[in-house]
Amino acid sequence: MTVKENLRPGGRSARVQASVHKAVRELLAEMSRAEVTIPLIAGKAGVTPSTIYRRWGDLQQLLADVAVDRLRPDMQPIDAGSGKADLEAWAEQYAEEMSSGPGREMIRDVLAAQASANACKCAEFTRQQVGLIAERARARGEAFPDVERVMDQVVAPIMYRILFGDVPDAARVRDLVSRVMGAAL
Repeated sequence: MTVKENLRPGGRSARVQASVHKAVRELLAEMSRAEVTIPLIAGKAGVTPSTIYRRWGDLQQLLADVAVDRLRPDMQPIDAGSGKADLEAWAEQYAEEMSSGPGREMIRDVLAAQASANACKCAEFTRQQVGLIAERARARGEAFPDVERVMDQVVAPIMYRILFGDVPDAARVRDLVSRVMGAAL
């Protein structure tokens, strides 16, 4: 089941989503993920369990929706003065945030959902961030690789290492950026 979006922006649907998301975040801060249930979430959010089932389908889909919301960038990438420096700063922060305990949990939640829409949203957030860095670099007159090349040669290796237990350190991330930037020249 896919998440129904923008049913009535600003209306009851938005209020329900906000209260349910808040309840999930609070419960996850209070107890282990295995203890969190839809009835607990519903009670804390002030809605019926059927409201949650109707909107999200199951607990995993709800957890994925909350994770996507939390993974949405809340600021633009740092302007460090050059495309390479911007990409290094962004990639190091991305690797650090995604490899943290909460980052790994959110990744697992997004990937565990049956529908791939949430994973696609996360990939699009990342593309947008890299796209902003690329636009800034090109506005400075710098050569910058295609966004998909950065996704394939910087983001994908970082995520692979995070998913399979090896935290990419700053030197590894800088090496990935140097390689992709070298190919752009």
